[in-house]
Amino acid sequence: MIRVNGQYEVEWRPGMTVQDLLDALKFSFRMIVVKVNGQVVLRKDFATTPVPDGAEVQAIHMISGG
Repeated sequence: MIRVNGQYEVEWRPGMTVQDLLDALKFSFRMIVVKVNGQVVLRKDFATTPVPDGAEVQAIHMISGG
């Protein structure tokens, strides 16, 4: 099981990547920062970075404005 933002639980599956997790949660924000177990994952690496079972993930939607 993967815990996201301290409130969502997502069933882990072998080979799951950060992008798979974001897709499962329907997180499609253009400006998003993701941390897996405290480590920042670069956007370019979302599709290739695995999410381990039991991971704590933070997905933070950045809001711009003035």
